Amino acid sequence: MIQSKKDLKIYLALDRIALRRKRRIKAFFDPVCRFQRALRKFEYCKNTNSPFCFIAWLQFRHLSQKIGFSIPINVFGAGLRLMHAGPIIITPGSRVGKNCTVNTMIQISPGKGGAPTIGDNCYIGPGAKLLGGIILGDNVKIGANAVVTKSFPEGNVTLVGIPAKPVQEIKRTFVTI
Repeated sequence: MIQSKKDLKIYLALDRIALRRKRRIKAFFDPVCRFQRALRKFEYCKNTNSPFCFIAWLQFRHLSQKIGFSIPINVFGAGLRLMHAGPIIITPGSRVGKNCTVNTMIQISPGKGGAPTIGDNCYIGPGAKLLGGIILGDNVKIGANAVVTKSFPEGNVTLVGIPAKPVQEIKRTFVTI
């Protein structure tokens, strides 16, 4: 969670690195980069009770509707990478760790047992659905159009299919930023 100005700067820097935007001018005109900055600034304002919270909320809401994202605050850790604009639906209460890559048309929804919890260094493919109070460990890859309804807390797996099943164990570990 972003609790201070220093945290905000770290989150913004790690998000920019994850998005692979080295030049600020490109990031300024990219709507996904603008959304991520608005998300982080609104998280900061909300968590610190800033007097500018309403302005940050307006910008966040405008970009959410423009791009098609329904992402609540305080869900993603640092290093978030949203691939491109398109419908993304994530419900409040969900938790996703650091260095997560999210494609379009995904849905992370609560069900029996609460909302999903996802570890660090995960990849969520296009069209994936994560339903219920599942727990996914670190270094998990979720394939395109997979429907995950069971927990895989040990992590280091690739999940595909309906319902999702592990097809490959990931042997290497990802480098964290």
